[in-house]
Amino acid sequence: MEELNQSLFLLINAGAQPSPLLLNSAMLFAEWLIFLIPAGLLLGWFRGGEQTRKLMLEAVVCGVVGLSISMLLGVLWQHPRPFMIGLGTNFLAHSPDSSFPSDHLTLQWSVAFSFLLHPQLRKTGVILSLLGLPMAWARIYLGVHFPLDMVGAAMVAAVSAGLCFGCAKWFIEPLFKCVSFIHGRLFAPLIRRGWMLK
Repeated sequence: MEELNQSLFLLINAGAQPSPLLLNSAMLFAEWLIFLIPAGLLLGWFRGGEQTRKLMLEAVVCGVVGLSISMLLGVLWQHPRPFMIGLGTNFLAHSPDSSFPSDHLTLQWSVAFSFLLHPQLRKTGVILSLLGLPMAWARIYLGVHFPLDMVGAAMVAAVSAGLCFGCAKWFIEPLFKCVSFIHGRLFAPLIRRGWMLK
C-alpha cells in the first residue's frame, strides 16, 4: 500500500521546474480555499434564521470533531510527509509533523459532509465537497501530502459528519442558546439599530 501511495504521489507531485501558472494555482488552492469554510459559516449565522444557525453550529462541531480525530490519528500513527523522506519536490513550507490524514481536507469535508446531510444545505455541501478536490490535488502537487492522506481525510470527515448528525439532538439546543446569548451581547448595538439579526 505504501508503495502505491508513493507512486501516486510522484505522478501528481510537481517537477523540479513547474509551470508558474500551475504553481500559483496550487498555492491558491492549498492555502486559501480553506477560508471559505469559516467565511461561509459566519455568513450563514449572521444572515440565517434559527434553523440555519443551528445547522451552522452543527457544521462547526463537525469540523472540530473531525480535526480532533485527525490530530489523534496523527499522534497515534506518525506517518512522515514526502519531504521528510526526500521524496519528490516540495514548494510549500510545512512543519515536519504526521501527514495522515490531511487536516485541511478533514475540515473542508467535515463541514461539507455535514451540509450534505441536510436538504436545505445540500447544494452548498456539494460545492464545498467539490472544492476539496483542487485543494487535495494542490497539497499533493506542492509536496506536503500523499494521496492516501486525502482518502483518510474523507473517511474521518464522513465519520465526523455521521456522529454529529446522529448526536445533534443532544447538543444543538444548549449550544444554540449559549452562542445566541453571546451573539446578543456582542452585537447588541447593531441589533438595536436593525443592522443585524438578533
